[in-house]
Amino acid sequence: MKQFLTALTIAVLAGQAPGGEAEHAAGSGKEAARVAGGGANAAEQVAAKPVEQAWRSLFNGKDLSGWVPKVRGCKLGENFKNTFRVRDGVLRVDYSGYDGFDARYAHLFYKEKFSHYRLRLDYRFVGNQVKDGAGWAFRNSGVMIHSEAPETMELEQNFPTSIEVQLLGGTGQGKRPTANLCTPGTHVEINGKLDKRHCITSKSETFHGNQWVSLEVEVRGNEMIRHFVNGEEVMSYGKPQLGGDAHADALAELAGTTTISDGWFALQSESHPVEFRNIRIQVLEP
Repeated sequence: MKQFLTALTIAVLAGQAPGGEAEHAAGSGKEAARVAGGGANAAEQVAAKPVEQAWRSLFNGKDLSGWVPKVRGCKLGENFKNTFRVRDGVLRVDYSGYDGFDARYAHLFYKEKFSHYRLRLDYRFVGNQVKDGAGWAFRNSGVMIHSEAPETMELEQNFPTSIEVQLLGGTGQGKRPTANLCTPGTHVEINGKLDKRHCITSKSETFHGNQWVSLEVEVRGNEMIRHFVNGEEVMSYGKPQLGGDAHADALAELAGTTTISDGWFALQSESHPVEFRNIRIQVLEP
């Protein structure tokens, strides 16, 4: 535990502030004239008007620059069996080098942490689940948001303490919604009440086959998080907080609070091949 807390302290001190913020655009000539003629009140109104930042691509379509893998049982940065790879402009979770899954749960972290933002990407499930993958992990992946730093994960830790936007593919029959909520080491509030369920189903439709699905996650610090699938809102909740296991408790002890207001995000590997593309972010005003 002492080694864990030391690593955690270093990670917290080294953590980057929310990134990708472009400078605010200057006001138009018309607005400038109105300010000049309207005095201080008009100037304050223009200055206070929130300006949305430009969308920024987080994946260059060529390699894993800006990303770092953490695979269960491996040191940070070791891309076991080339699990995460790029081909034809797509970021792939690939098990062609595996003989069996062997509980090698893995997460590919982006290098920066964020607080208020919109994250968009497309994903699809392809191929067959690797041998020895869990039944529940069939056509199952996720986007981990408000995550702990990858440096603070323990060697044999399955999942980072985070909020998981769970991605599911249809089995070919019946309903199996996607963009659900799972909470490894965390809790949230729904309709103003603390909800400690580990996984909560969204109201999305089911997507069978290997079709591309568009995901958007809107994150407003500790206040509100919303999931969108193909442009339609399917889930919302708020007040993410640490809790539920000893690792989360250690994170809370060091932070001095259970409140989660920012964090890293990661793409998940759970034994079924999945592809990601068009990964981009828009930083929002707090």
